[in-house]
Amino acid sequence: MKKKLIIPILAIGILISSASFKSDFFEIAKQIEIFTTLFKELNMNYVDENTPATLMDKAIKGMLSDLDPYTVYWNEQAVEDARIKNSGAYTGIGAYVRTLDEKIIITEPFKDYPADKAGLKAGDEILKVGNITLADFEDDAGDLLKGAAGSTVELTYKRQGKTETTTLVREKVEVNAVPYYKLIQEDIGYIVLSKFNRKTTTETKAALEDLKSQGASKIILDLRGNPGGLLNEAISIVNLFVPKGEVITTTKSVIEKYNKTYKTRNEPVDTEIPLVVLVNGRSASASEIVSGGLQDLDRAVIVGARSFGKGLVQRPKKLTYGTQLKVTISRYYTPSGRCIQALDYWNRDENGDPVRLDPKEYNKFKTKGGRTVYDGGGILPDVEVETAKFSPITTALLKDNAIFDYGTEYYYSHKMTDWKEFEFTDADFQDFTTFLKRNNFDYETKTEKEFEEAIRRAEDDDLKDEIESSYNALMASIDRAKEKDLVSKKAEIKSLISDEILKRYFYKQGLYDYQVENNLEILEAVSILNDANRYKKILK
Repeated sequence: MKKKLIIPILAIGILISSASFKSDFFEIAKQIEIFTTLFKELNMNYVDENTPATLMDKAIKGMLSDLDPYTVYWNEQAVEDARIKNSGAYTGIGAYVRTLDEKIIITEPFKDYPADKAGLKAGDEILKVGNITLADFEDDAGDLLKGAAGSTVELTYKRQGKTETTTLVREKVEVNAVPYYKLIQEDIGYIVLSKFNRKTTTETKAALEDLKSQGASKIILDLRGNPGGLLNEAISIVNLFVPKGEVITTTKSVIEKYNKTYKTRNEPVDTEIPLVVLVNGRSASASEIVSGGLQDLDRAVIVGARSFGKGLVQRPKKLTYGTQLKVTISRYYTPSGRCIQALDYWNRDENGDPVRLDPKEYNKFKTKGGRTVYDGGGILPDVEVETAKFSPITTALLKDNAIFDYGTEYYYSHKMTDWKEFEFTDADFQDFTTFLKRNNFDYETKTEKEFEEAIRRAEDDDLKDEIESSYNALMASIDRAKEKDLVSKKAEIKSLISDEILKRYFYKQGLYDYQVENNLEILEAVSILNDANRYKKILK
C-alpha cells in the first residue's frame, strides 16, 4: 500500500521565515506552496510505487544541480563525515578507500594502522564486510567499514584474481595535517602540508620551529595536492610568516553579512626566512588562500603549476533531523584583489558547461611590492615546472584510475626493498603505454565532443552521407594526435606513476624521502633558495 504524504507545515513556515529578509517573500511562499501541492499529488497518484524520501532526495539534487558543485545537501551521515574530516581523527580501518559501483577498493593503507596490520594492500577489492556482500548492499558500502574502536570485523577481498579473508580490529586513526617534514641540504626545511583541519596551524608551527632549531634558514612549504579545508587555519598559516594585521583574503557576496576581510591576528614565527611554496592543479581553496596571500605580499616564491581555482566559500547551515545544507555564500579574493575562482557556474556555454576565462582576458593586479600578477582562476606560480602540470590526458588517466591500476600491476611484478634503487625508465613508460592499450584506455577530448555533435547535426540536416568519410579521417587524425600527446606529456605522467608506485612499497614516508632527492619541483625550489640573487629578483 502506498504511503500518504504528511506535509511538514512547520518546517515550511520556518523556511519562509528565514528567507523573509529578502524582498521576494511572496514569490518564495508561492513557489513553496506550488512544490508542496505537487509533491503531495505526485506521491499519492503516481502509477508506480515511490516513497517521499526518494522523491525529495531527487528534488533536492535537481534543485542544486544547476548551481555550483560545492552547494550540496548533507544527510546525517555526511554531516558526521564532515565533522570527522575537520577534526583530524576518526575511528576506522586506517586506509583511503574508493567506493564505486558497489565496490570498495583500498587505495592507500596507512602504515601500522588496522588495514595495514591485517595485510591489506592498495588495489584490494573488498567483497564482503562481515556477512554482508557488497554487491547486495544498497546503501553506502563505505559505512560498513566504520565502527567503534576495538571492534573486530572480517573482510573478504579479491587480490590479483584470488579471494582471501582477513580480520582487523578498528582503532582511532590520527590524520596528520603535516604528514612529513625534514631538514634537507643542511639548511633547508621541507614541510608537507596535506590538509587544513583543526590541527593544521599547531602541526605546521611545531614543524617550522623544530626545523629552525635544527638549523633551517630557508623553508619549502609543499601544498601540492592539498584540497583545502578550514579558512581560519589558512589565515593562521600565512600568519606564521607575515606580521599581525595583514589582509590575507576578502570574501564578497550579494548578502552583506558575508562581505568580510580576514587579517592575521597573531605574532608571526619568522617574517624574514626565505620561503618557497609548491602548488599544482590539485591545490585548492585554503591552499590557494595561503599561496595567493604569500604571493601578493611578496613573502614567498610560488613554484609548480597553476592551482585548481576553487574560490567559492561554503558554510554549513543546519536543517531539520540532523541534516545540513552546505551552501556557497561568497567568493574569495587575494590581497591584490584577484578572484581565485576559475570556473563561472552562473554563465554557462551552449552545452551547459561552466565558462572558463580565456587567458587573453586575464586581468592584471599588483602585489604589495608592485609585481604584476594575473587572475583567471587559481594561483599562477612565479616559476612553472612541467612535471607539476595536469594536462587533459593526465587528468583523464587519473580519472580513469589508469595510473592507480598500473601501480597495482607494477607492485605485483617487481620486487623492491630500497627506494634509492627506484627509477621509472623510458622502457617502463613504454610498458605503461602497452598497459593502456591492453586495458582499452581511451579518453574523449573536447574537440572530439564538438565534432561528434556536429556530425549529429549533419544527420539532421541530411548532410551526414556527404561528410562522413571526411569526419572519419578527421577522427583518425585526432586519435594519432592523442597518442603523440601521451608521449609529449611523459614527464608529468612519469612523475605521477612514480609517486603511485613508491607508496605501494614504502608508504607516504618513503615517497617523501624519495621526492626530496628526486622530485623536480622540490629540486627547483631548492635551486631558488640556494641562489639568493635569483630569489630576490623573482620577488622584485
